[in-house]
Amino acid sequence: MATCGEVLVKLLEDYGVEQVFGIPGVHTVELYRGLARSSIRHVTPRHEQGAGFMADGYARTSGKPGVCFIITGPGMTNITTAMGQAYADSIPMLVISSVQSRSQLGGGRGKLHELPNQSAMIAGVAAFSHTLMSAAQLPGVLARAFALFQAGRPRPVHIEIPLDVLVENADALLGSKPISVARAGAAPSAIKQMTQLLACAKRPLILAGGGAIDAAPALTRLAETLGAPVALTINAKGMLPAAHPLLIGSTQTLVATRALVAEADVVLAIGTELAETDYDVTFAGGFEIPGALLRIDIDPDQTVRNYTPHVALVADAQIATEAVLAELDSKELPLRNTDWGSQRVARLWAELALSWDAATRAQTLFLSTILETLPGAVMVGDSTQPVYSGNLTLNLDHPRRWFNSSTGYGTLGYALPAAIGAWLGRGDGQPVVCLIGDGGLQFSLPELASAVEARTPIVVLLWNNQGYEEIKKYMVNRAIEPVGVDIYTPDFVGVAKALGCAAERIEGIEPLRNALLAASDRQGPTLIEIDQELWMKEVAV
Repeated sequence: MATCGEVLVKLLEDYGVEQVFGIPGVHTVELYRGLARSSIRHVTPRHEQGAGFMADGYARTSGKPGVCFIITGPGMTNITTAMGQAYADSIPMLVISSVQSRSQLGGGRGKLHELPNQSAMIAGVAAFSHTLMSAAQLPGVLARAFALFQAGRPRPVHIEIPLDVLVENADALLGSKPISVARAGAAPSAIKQMTQLLACAKRPLILAGGGAIDAAPALTRLAETLGAPVALTINAKGMLPAAHPLLIGSTQTLVATRALVAEADVVLAIGTELAETDYDVTFAGGFEIPGALLRIDIDPDQTVRNYTPHVALVADAQIATEAVLAELDSKELPLRNTDWGSQRVARLWAELALSWDAATRAQTLFLSTILETLPGAVMVGDSTQPVYSGNLTLNLDHPRRWFNSSTGYGTLGYALPAAIGAWLGRGDGQPVVCLIGDGGLQFSLPELASAVEARTPIVVLLWNNQGYEEIKKYMVNRAIEPVGVDIYTPDFVGVAKALGCAAERIEGIEPLRNALLAASDRQGPTLIEIDQELWMKEVAV
């Protein structure tokens, strides 16, 4: 007899799942009966929140859904934060959990791991949460999940399976096949409207977000055809190469860039929420789009949120961009103002270069040293000061190489487990660097043991400023006496070594280069600690 749990694993294999993150428990062991005989690799985090962050990082580098097996009750409450981060950033994540037997649901009888309504609790951080009431429902609910991942706005999906359903006879489902769903095409009428406005624009501008990440080549051609400056959200970094003359980076929150946006007469926003954590990270308000706004998004709701569009289109970003390009090819474009486009972008970067303070320059030097030493690296960030600086100053040559938890949900402790998942998802052996502060690392420090066990040679760059310095500054600026921000920081190098990692403290640029090169030759993780104060004194930029 094939049980529901065993057939679930087979179906996941058929959908192309290669990796599962989870901590086995008495309520999920029936999932592992099938997993042991499958081709799917299992990685055990040290906390279910770590499982979710690993799945998140895996999805961002691989482009495939991150999958988790999670225990009833505390396992699900633990992973909720990770699901919230993935929900905010539109990351595909499939969380499969157990739940009490059907006759016990909502019974309030004090059963092990019991919650009054687990599915309702998770619904706020998931595209949907489904309770599988019989094994026969399994192919259909998996098809719903993967349809969302393939053709909709990807977000976490939760499927909970009652304990008695997990062991139900599912022989009849062994012939079930995966279903593939194509993404939405581009309505010709909307494409014509948008193309006409873009073709006639004197100062066109493109705002691209993470939802357009797979459209990078087409979007670059569109920008070059129009001579349009391009701003990218944090999750879209790398869609245009770093040195591209039309790239204005992720600087939308800065006064100088906002002035450029205000000059644009037609603005194409594609795959972006136009939300606070990308367009107003200083919470000052005032980001405005005076020009005619054209919005393309896979999510109908998102086309009308935050900023009202002149024309809106629900479509896949790549299909829509290629359709606009094809329509533009049939038109004779007018001569544009030579002061717009690359010349205007060059003036913007010259102005921004003069505006960076010493701390931003020092942290940018830190990040650029990493990329010069490990040019193929993926950089996975937490909410920490070098990441905040890099969000503004750093540009990359390829997408899926810079992401962090300072956007959207903004959780701490994300970067370490997400870097583990990112290395597993990347699959090419290239370096993955975790950028994390001393406060954030203490949220997920035990995951260093997971990295050792999984043999993931990630490089953990610990930026140590002895506490929550950014929050301390915020309190001081608001005339609040700092409380709770000067926290105890342990001997991270000693702890890392005790967990099986290589670890060292370094000072200065050359020692950083040497430590990075040594780390890249190891088979397991390395922690490199950088004292913020000493770094600032050493580089003095």
